[in-house]
Amino acid sequence: MILSELLRGVTYKKLVGNDKIDVAGLTYDSRTVGEGYCFFAVAGTAVDGHNFIGKALEAGAKAVICQHIPAEVAECDCTFVVVDDTNNAMGTIASNYYGNPSHELKVVGVTGTNGKTTIATLLYDLVQSMGYKAGLISTVVYKVGAKEIVSTHTTPDAIRLNAMMREMVDAGCEYCFMECSSHAIVQQRIGGLRFVGGLFTNITHEHLDYHKTFAEYIRAKKSFFDALPKSAFALVNADDRNGEVMLQNTKASRHTLSLQRMADFRAKVIEMMVEGMELRIDNKEVWVQFLGRFNAYNLLTVYGAAVLLGFEREEVLAHLSMLRPVSGRFETVVAKDGTTAVVDFAHTPDALENIINTIDELRTDGQRLIVVCGCGGDRDKTKRPVMGGMAAKRADVAIFTSDNPRTEDPEQILREMEEGVEKCDRYLKISDRHEAIKTAVMLAEPRDIILLAGKGHEDYQIIGTEKQPFNDKAVVKEWFEKFGR
Repeated sequence: MILSELLRGVTYKKLVGNDKIDVAGLTYDSRTVGEGYCFFAVAGTAVDGHNFIGKALEAGAKAVICQHIPAEVAECDCTFVVVDDTNNAMGTIASNYYGNPSHELKVVGVTGTNGKTTIATLLYDLVQSMGYKAGLISTVVYKVGAKEIVSTHTTPDAIRLNAMMREMVDAGCEYCFMECSSHAIVQQRIGGLRFVGGLFTNITHEHLDYHKTFAEYIRAKKSFFDALPKSAFALVNADDRNGEVMLQNTKASRHTLSLQRMADFRAKVIEMMVEGMELRIDNKEVWVQFLGRFNAYNLLTVYGAAVLLGFEREEVLAHLSMLRPVSGRFETVVAKDGTTAVVDFAHTPDALENIINTIDELRTDGQRLIVVCGCGGDRDKTKRPVMGGMAAKRADVAIFTSDNPRTEDPEQILREMEEGVEKCDRYLKISDRHEAIKTAVMLAEPRDIILLAGKGHEDYQIIGTEKQPFNDKAVVKEWFEKFGR
């Protein structure tokens, strides 16, 4: 594709060279540059792509999108396009390169701290069950119709996003449901995409290692709604005090949902049992195979979004009752003696509290709760004492353990979790997650509940810079069998 065509909609400060060259491909990784490629020099938080322009040119790049032209490559036979923000330009250029596929799809973005994966996935499942082809971009997996692609990021980079959306269009998909992480919003990974709807779940403390302040984290989420077009809809959780904040400057049509107050879409939990719960949504009762008030919010969001997309309310409710929980979200493993392990991705204080609240509603007299949880390394440290204090206070026994320690000392992470513990709380520190789960199974009595929080669907543990195979569900099954439970 001709470079000048790729630059449609891009505001640039300077263009040096020929904008009529043919571009054979796009990349921001100098290791994947091919002959005739356009290279994006991204000034990242850890690595500056401007330092790799020379390597990209040696590999065959003919165009470079950058924020400044390094002196050492200024005389090279290449077209340089200087922009204010390379990430922002990459979104528009990638969209142009792939023929603006988001314009041919009904793209709905989901943002918030908790619930994004569940909502995006259930919307995908709902639409597919109703006979329409859809795409999914989530933390767990990417899907193009029925085809599954390994997920690498909650929201991938703009080039991969547009490539997948083009694949969705070519495969006959009409819808695309995607998570929009705060990192992706700030880094303009969703730049150049056209959304027909935006959904807001909630905001709790998370990712302050990246955003630095809670206000900046909120601002990142809000900017997604600020950018929605007038033709789109914005649906927010009115029970979260930041829900109204998301709507303040949006041009999109505004809609709310609630379990507690007047809203456009309302729901109430009528009854909860181990098998599921009965909800009243818009004065209609429906049985769902999910547990917990947090899932009532998730399902109400799915319902509201489907209605705003034009689906009939009765049909949506009928299909809602057939949906099943997402992998690693309140998954249960039941031993022969009745001991139950709950595997969940809960890795924030709010998510952990929601899961424990749900378990408490289901527990009967004499059933103890053992919580195994940790906090990620090289991530937000402020939540560690909060997570530790909550687990120790709410559980009969809490076991602090590793949850992707990365390059940090696992023992130091546990010590920081311990800072939130009170003297009377019962807890253990076992940095080896395999041993921690083994200990939980050993301590559990028949019919007790073991909550394995933090990893959910993940089948790895990141120690140092290496991903090592690890799966909570498989490990707890192993110990149930070894102990003859």
